[in-house]
Amino acid sequence: MDMRSPMSLLPLRLDHVTFTAGGRRIIDDLSLAIDAGPRTVIVGPNGAGKSVLLRLCHGLLAPSSGSIAWNSAEPAGAPRRQAMVFQRPVLLRRSALANVAHALGIAGVPARIRSQRAREALSKVGLERHAAHPARVLSGGEQQRLALARAWALQPEIIFLDEPTASLDPGATHEVENVILAMVAAGTKIVLVTHNFGQARRMGDEILFLHQGKIAERASAQTFFKHPRSVEAARFLEGELPW
Repeated sequence: MDMRSPMSLLPLRLDHVTFTAGGRRIIDDLSLAIDAGPRTVIVGPNGAGKSVLLRLCHGLLAPSSGSIAWNSAEPAGAPRRQAMVFQRPVLLRRSALANVAHALGIAGVPARIRSQRAREALSKVGLERHAAHPARVLSGGEQQRLALARAWALQPEIIFLDEPTASLDPGATHEVENVILAMVAAGTKIVLVTHNFGQARRMGDEILFLHQGKIAERASAQTFFKHPRSVEAARFLEGELPW
C-alpha cells in the first residue's frame, strides 16, 4: 500500500477568470495564485465580488471563462481537503455531534471512526458539552463554531470563510476568531472574507483588495492599512466606497 502523503492542493491558480450573472460581469479577468502559509483576507466594497470569488475557488460556481486549478487533484473517493464556512451555517435538525458525523459520512470517512472524530472536533471548538444538544437551538456564535467543527473534522488543507462573524456580537466573534487561529496553528490555510477592518487587521497576514471584480491591490496587512498603493483602496479605507 502506498503510504505517502498526498501532494499539496496549493497553490490554487486562477487564470483570467470571469464570472457573469444576470448580464453583469461580477468577476472580471481575474488572475490569482493562493499559496500555503499566509492568512489571506479579502476585503472590498459591496458588490466587488468577494463572496462569488470564494465560491469559485471552492468549486460551488464554475467560471464563465478562464480556468481554476489546484496544484494536485483530490483522489476520487478520498475525503475532501478543502472546506467552506458561510455567514449563516446550514445545520441539520440533529444534534451537534450528528451534524459533524453526517459531514464526515458525506466525505467518505469510515463509519467506525466518525463519532470519535466528531467528538474531537467539537472539543477543539469548545462545544463538547453541547454534543447531544439540537444544533438549531444553539446560540449564533455556537452555531458558527459548530460549522467550523464540521469543517475542521474533515482535516482540510484550506478553508474558505465567508463573513463568518458578520452577525455575531463581540464576544462570540472573539471565540470564532480563536477557533480559526487554532485551525491555522494546526496547519490549515485560511482565506477569509470580511467587512470588518479590525478583524482584517487581526486575522490577515496579507490583504487582497477586490474592486469591481478585479484584484486592485495585494499587500501585507500592515502595508495595506498604513500605505495603500491604489486610489481605490485609499478611498475604501477612508469610507468613500460603500461596504
